[in-house]
Amino acid sequence: MKTRYFPVIVIIVTAFLMISSCKKTDQAELDKELIEAYVANNNLVGQFTESGIFYIIDKPGGEEHPTSSSSVTVMYKGYRLDGSVFEESANNISFPLSGVIRGWTQGLQLIGAGGEITLIIPSGLAYGYNGSGSINPNEVLGFDISLKSFTN
Repeated sequence: MKTRYFPVIVIIVTAFLMISSCKKTDQAELDKELIEAYVANNNLVGQFTESGIFYIIDKPGGEEHPTSSSSVTVMYKGYRLDGSVFEESANNISFPLSGVIRGWTQGLQLIGAGGEITLIIPSGLAYGYNGSGSINPNEVLGFDISLKSFTN
C-alpha cells in the first residue's frame, strides 16, 4: 500500500519545486521591469550589474575598493521606489560588508573610500520574499550611500 503513494508524493514535490522556481524567475523579471520604469521615469543615467542592480557612481572615491570581506564605514539613506524613506543614518556607521544585504555587498565594491553611489536593488538581492521589519516582501529598494572608509 505504501508504494502507491510514492509517485503522488514525487509529483507533488516536483510541482512545488517548479512553481517555486517560476516564482523566483517571475519576481526577478518583475523587479527588472520596476527598476527600468523607475530609471526611465526619473531620467537616471547609470548602469546595470550582471545581477540586476542599477547603479550610479556619483563620486568614484579612491582607487582601492573594498572587498566582500572588508569592514566599511558609511552614511546612507534607504528608500522605496515611491520615494518614501525607510531608514537614514544620522552619523557614520560601521559594519562588515559580508553582514549586509547582497546588493550592498556587491554595490559598495564599485567605489573607493570617499565615494558616493546610488543603488537600486532588486528584491532578491535585498530582503527577498520574507521582507524585514518595515520592508515588504519582494520590495525593490533604493540607497544613496557615501563610503567614508573601509579596512580589508
